[in-house]
Amino acid sequence: MPPRKDPDASASVPAFYGAELRYQREAAGLTLEQLAEGSYRGISFLSQIERGERRMPEDLARHVDERLNTDGFFARRCEDARKARDVGHPLYFADIPDMEKAATSIEDWAPAVIPGLLQTEAYMRKLNQRVTPCEEPEAVEKVVRARVGRAKLWQRENPPTYWAILREALIRQPLLPPKDMADQLEHILDVIRSTRSVLQIVPETTVAYPLMMGLTKIMTFADAPPLVWTEADHSGQVVDYPLLVTKYRRSYDLLRAVALPPEASLDIIEEAARGYRDEAQQPV
Repeated sequence: MPPRKDPDASASVPAFYGAELRYQREAAGLTLEQLAEGSYRGISFLSQIERGERRMPEDLARHVDERLNTDGFFARRCEDARKARDVGHPLYFADIPDMEKAATSIEDWAPAVIPGLLQTEAYMRKLNQRVTPCEEPEAVEKVVRARVGRAKLWQRENPPTYWAILREALIRQPLLPPKDMADQLEHILDVIRSTRSVLQIVPETTVAYPLMMGLTKIMTFADAPPLVWTEADHSGQVVDYPLLVTKYRRSYDLLRAVALPPEASLDIIEEAARGYRDEAQQPV
């Protein structure tokens, strides 16, 4: 059995919080299963909190304090850990960037937009301006900085295995001016090729397909069960119930089956990028 990987408590406030939770749990002689008992939360949920990857809900913090006899410490400090995560992501999304960092594989499907991990700053900015037109410019820039920060995982020596599926309409119906759209498509090509990832396109002629109702992200981990992230306009949900994860897994595999092969998909993006680049260079 490989040695246990302890969290680096100095990495962040959530990491410190999680490391303290693990210390207090082990000092009390409890397993994750014993601590989770009666909390209506799963073992994997608690494990991810201990690794600094998920936010501690207030109800669970109170349960932990009661079981570990920690005099309200975790309930008092769970808000501090939450605030430390507030760097431009909505509260419901706060755990996902850390999960992406810890994941061994990520599979993305976003039927309405290019997935966040593949977006350029120009695309992020325009998307947020269109989706939330009443937001102050400073708030939009905060969102952009947060999303750029997520994409830093591509700079790691061993980034997660990545697979993305896009609708062809996202390429043919540009959100951006020709030059910026060319930049966006070339950025996708660069990420996919430099990280040896896989990308497929669902052609415009395909009118019905699995997962057509919403965004889905499937993540696997070296030391935790897989989970699924689904998202709507103003909310999101982590799905970790094994039966549901299996159903999402099957639907994603069926979506792969209706999409174009990877090489053909990259050819479409490359051709579209050239077209936008040529259009941008045309005299006005």
